[in-house]
Amino acid sequence: MSSPSSGPALPGRAPRPTYRQVLRVPHAARAMAGALLGRLSYGTVPLSLLLAVREASGSYAVAGTAMALFGLAGVALSPARAAVIDRRGPARPLTALALCYALLLGLLTAAAVGGGVPDAALVALAAAAGAGTPPLGPVMRALWSRLAPDPELLQRAYSLDSVAEELLYVLGPLLVGLLVAFASPAAGLALSAVLVLVGTLALTSSHAVRSTSGGSPAGGSAADDGAAGGSAAGGSAAEGGSAGAASAKATPVAAAPSGAAPGRRSAAARLLGGPRRWRSAPVVLLTGALGVGLGALDLLVVAFAEEAGAPGAVAWVLAALSAGSAVGGLVYGAVRWRLPLRTRLALAAVGLGLVLAPAGLAPGPFALALVAALAGVSVAPALTTAYLLADATAPPERRTRAGAWVNTAFNAGAAAGTAAAGLVLGSLPVAACFALAALPLLLAGLGSLAPRRAVRTAGATAPAPARQEPREAREPQQAREVRAAQKAPEQARTARTAS
Repeated sequence: MSSPSSGPALPGRAPRPTYRQVLRVPHAARAMAGALLGRLSYGTVPLSLLLAVREASGSYAVAGTAMALFGLAGVALSPARAAVIDRRGPARPLTALALCYALLLGLLTAAAVGGGVPDAALVALAAAAGAGTPPLGPVMRALWSRLAPDPELLQRAYSLDSVAEELLYVLGPLLVGLLVAFASPAAGLALSAVLVLVGTLALTSSHAVRSTSGGSPAGGSAADDGAAGGSAAGGSAAEGGSAGAASAKATPVAAAPSGAAPGRRSAAARLLGGPRRWRSAPVVLLTGALGVGLGALDLLVVAFAEEAGAPGAVAWVLAALSAGSAVGGLVYGAVRWRLPLRTRLALAAVGLGLVLAPAGLAPGPFALALVAALAGVSVAPALTTAYLLADATAPPERRTRAGAWVNTAFNAGAAAGTAAAGLVLGSLPVAACFALAALPLLLAGLGSLAPRRAVRTAGATAPAPARQEPREAREPQQAREVRAAQKAPEQARTARTAS
């Protein structure tokens, strides 16, 4: 199943990479620091926006509407923004988006401080800001796939990225809480604008981004209108785990016949490059189920704490969830896995569902915090695996979009889960609501683990076997080099005997 990350390397196998090596990848540290600084804004802006619009409008309904449209616009347009970056490269689009996003947050800040602004204008500004959110996470993950081509090093990089992002979403509200103790809530919006602008400019000015000219940050071609949805070898190799990821990267993407794809799909569909284009609809489904479970969990924790008469315990339960996620992510990245990526993602979803289902039966908030920490152990590994699987199955010129679709699935699922939990909480006991929140995770995970069998009708003939590529074409480059080195002594002996 897996092997620990410590111990001497076996003969013929490269030594296992460490997290220190991830940070020592050339040009990676500055790019990662800039991306994390900008993404800290995504941890500070939700609470700041909610508090600032509430203070300016005097209405929780207006604040909730502004927050909902901000999130909806960000989720709905995320693949389109990523598609532009895949086509044009990250530098200019990211800079333009960051400037627009910071400007709109600045206008919201001024409107909240000045007062007298119509509620509709506040809501419109929030929606516009959400539409211009720079996709710093997908871009950074696409950069990692180019900076760390070794699949095990990439796994560690993605794990570290997921853990850091988890901590940012914990740190962000704490910063806002400290800030509003001394200033207006609108100051949180100003802080968010500064963070995203400085972080994005640091990222786009880094060598990792500047060396990417025209096209995806993963190094693909910008002209992807006629590109196929990934070679057959790349799609199947991705199911095989780490080696598959390497094979997918090493396999060029074949071009489709000119004019074939445009005749079948609209320009918008080709621009967005949805999951069908990169053969990873299952990863979107599983990630969406993960979002549903965690989105519902946020509201269910509040209801559980209020029912237990300890509303102040909500922060501790959610902090325990984040702590468990951080530990799980670091351990996951340190293990050399042998299970296929899709199997790992499905098992993480099932594991989270099994822990979440009985969580409502916890005797008190402290016990719920322990359960939340245990549930969190599956969160970062699940997200890391989802991004790895999206990266492995997407052709290079669509990797930013692939990561954006994973983000979109998770955020949309979280919104749906929160809404569904709010609808059922008044009708069912809290414990039953926890069980219902786990149901999508269990169904999606078990469905993905179920063996796939071909459906044949009576009298149907078996399909012709698919053409197999030569072994050399399907093997990763490192495996071919190791096999060639092992054959070298035997070939030398044969040559001496023949002479």
